[in-house]
Amino acid sequence: MTDTGQRRILVTSALPYINGVKHLGNLAGSMLPADVYARFQRLRGHDVLYICATDEHGTPAELAAQAADMSVRQYCDEQHEIQKKAGDGFELSYDHFGRSSGEENARLTQHFANVLEANGLIEERVMEQVYSIDDGRFLPDRYVEGTCPHCDFEKARGDQCDNCGRLLDPVDLIDPYSAVSGSKNVEIRETRHLFLQQSKMQDTIRDWVEASTDWPQLARSIALKWLDEGLRDRAITRDLSWGIPVTNPDGSIREGFEDKVFYVWFDAPIEYIAATQEWAKAKGEPDSWRSWWRTDEGADYVQYVQFMGKDNVAFHTVGFPVTIMGSNEPWKLVDQLKAFNWVTWYGGKFSTSNKRGVFMDQALDLLPADYWRWYLIANAPEGSDAAFTWEGFQASVNSDLANVLGNFVNRITKYCASKFDGQVPATGEPGEAEAWMVSELETRLPQLVQHYENMDFRKAAAETRAIWAAGNEYLTKAEPWVKYKSDVDAAAIGVRTGLNLAALFGIIAQPIIPEAAGMVLDALGVPADRRTMTPAALSDIPGLLDALPHGHAIAPPDVLFRKIEDDQVAEWTERFGGES
Repeated sequence: MTDTGQRRILVTSALPYINGVKHLGNLAGSMLPADVYARFQRLRGHDVLYICATDEHGTPAELAAQAADMSVRQYCDEQHEIQKKAGDGFELSYDHFGRSSGEENARLTQHFANVLEANGLIEERVMEQVYSIDDGRFLPDRYVEGTCPHCDFEKARGDQCDNCGRLLDPVDLIDPYSAVSGSKNVEIRETRHLFLQQSKMQDTIRDWVEASTDWPQLARSIALKWLDEGLRDRAITRDLSWGIPVTNPDGSIREGFEDKVFYVWFDAPIEYIAATQEWAKAKGEPDSWRSWWRTDEGADYVQYVQFMGKDNVAFHTVGFPVTIMGSNEPWKLVDQLKAFNWVTWYGGKFSTSNKRGVFMDQALDLLPADYWRWYLIANAPEGSDAAFTWEGFQASVNSDLANVLGNFVNRITKYCASKFDGQVPATGEPGEAEAWMVSELETRLPQLVQHYENMDFRKAAAETRAIWAAGNEYLTKAEPWVKYKSDVDAAAIGVRTGLNLAALFGIIAQPIIPEAAGMVLDALGVPADRRTMTPAALSDIPGLLDALPHGHAIAPPDVLFRKIEDDQVAEWTERFGGES
């Protein structure tokens, strides 16, 4: 297991939208795997910066605030705290959780727009847009619905058809209506907007995507599909009051754009940079963001990894890169883009209104975060969509966590407490069983590291479980409880090895189930500086099995995982939907 030395790794997760607590599918498709990856790379000894933020602009925020009888700013303030609390509850280890409505993002977005215009990539155009007479407003793309002109899907949105995946303009829809009120009393009106001329960057973006061989296949295929269809110029302003004002280079409001703001999908990715500025400002080093984002100030040596659901890929492989590259300024581009399919609810969609599915705050009311984290990573929607079912969740928690890990730790620590006074035994010499375990770890630990490096999260969880399972097999071979009757020293080596395995299992569990891993490592008294997965820490496998000091006191931890009972599954199925 070798490494090239400490790396600087920038991790961003697609920004959760401000409107409502996110469901488990949102968590599994961006924020959670980004956290697992960030945790792993920190354990490897690397310098990691994990940035996320709430995406706060756009019509949904306006409408939700109106429904709540609040100002949009008040609504976003409240929702940001709710989402931050949910993220904290799930142990998401953000270095900073920012807000796209902050002054940093406004300043940067206006800067990019002016630079892009100076570079000939933005122009004013008169466009046709759907206006709802009954609502008294122009309708943003996603708030116009109708029949898709390509596949006849009857609930296509004005920006994209969820059925065939084609990008749309609202005026393309057949029989359009307002998704705000349901009114069909709509008409096409002219309005003036700024257009980002993505078509001029077609060849530049294609060359960049085709050179990005480190991207997983899902991200590459989506990006190339868009490029094959031809990049279209897109309006980057909207007829709204909530958002970032459209300004001239001197900071004054652009004439004719007094009642317009930048489109949320233009400013949201820029918040990755802005949130890093917020982070730097908060820690009292306002310029420290620059070495992460400016390639002329050190960012060339940063590995930048983005995590997102498949619906966000196009904006990150086309829209944001057009902004970054089109500026002709030395900004850092993404190196690896990990995209995920959907987590579905019994094969269908999560739905708040229909009470289908579990949302982050609800999940934490039912069970600790680790239960959900394990299941969602072990069943990550990487190769295809992954259906959440209560039965699958129950089976995974009971088998993997309660039986394989929890039972192992419980057995070996309690036996040590009862037969060896709660101290790591000092006697006994390694034999065949220990040699077998060393061989297993020499094969499996490098595989585990490689799965994480490849961002293959299902495989990483499966390898973690396989290592836990190998520990159980080791105890079957070593049989310390049998040998104790005739040879205490032979039992001692089994217990000592078992305790060190429990410590190792806690160490490798930290990226996915940090709370339970901490409980194991605390019970075994493993100091913080010995909880790493650095190449040096994992290089001496026999040493890992004799790392705890002889005579060192340990204490059996509380029950790590309680099994999920059938009556709980029945109750949750009735409450949240699903099939029993």
